[in-house]
Amino acid sequence: MWNEQEIENYLIQNLKPKRYEHSLSVRDTSIKLAKLYNEDIEKAKIAGLVHDCAKNMSDEKILDIAVNYNLQIDEIFKESPQLLHGAVAAVIAKEKMGIEDEDILNAVAYHTTGRKNMSQLEKIIYLADYVEPLRDFPGVEELRKISYENLDKALLMSFNNTIKFVLEKGQLIHLNTIEGRNFIILQLKINK
Repeated sequence: MWNEQEIENYLIQNLKPKRYEHSLSVRDTSIKLAKLYNEDIEKAKIAGLVHDCAKNMSDEKILDIAVNYNLQIDEIFKESPQLLHGAVAAVIAKEKMGIEDEDILNAVAYHTTGRKNMSQLEKIIYLADYVEPLRDFPGVEELRKISYENLDKALLMSFNNTIKFVLEKGQLIHLNTIEGRNFIILQLKINK
C-alpha cells in the first residue's frame, strides 16, 4: 500500500490545487470525527485523503474506468457521470495505491451519494467531505456543529440539503441518497 506521501504526490499531480487543498482538509476533518466517534483514525485519514482522487477526471474517463471495472452504471450515473467519481476513486485507491481495506474503499465509493446502512467510517467520510472548513454554503455552520454532536442527525441534514440542492437544479437524485435518507430516518425513530 502507498504511504501518505505517495498518495499526496498522486493527488498533487492529478487534482487542481483547490481540490487538493479540499482533500487535505477532508483528511483532517475525518481524523477529528474519527477520534470523536471512536473510529479507526488511520482508516479515516486514508479515506479522507483519497476520496476525491478521481474528481478532476473528465466524464468520459470516469465512465471508461467504470465500464472497465464493471461498476454498476445506472441511468442516473449515465446522466451525471460525476456522481461516479467516488466509485472510480475507490478503483484507483485499490488498483493504483494498493488499498485493500473494504471499509476504506466503501467510504470512498459512497462519499458522493451515501447509501442505506452506511458504516460509521462511511458516515464520517461523507460528512467530513460536506463540512470541512473550506466549505462555505448556507447552513454549513449548523451542519458542522451537529456533525460533532450526532453523526446520524448530521447525516440526515446533509441528505436533506443535497436533495433540496439537486431538486433546485432540476437534476436527477440518485436512489442511494433517497434510500440512505429513508434508512437513517427509520434508524433515528428506532433509537429514540
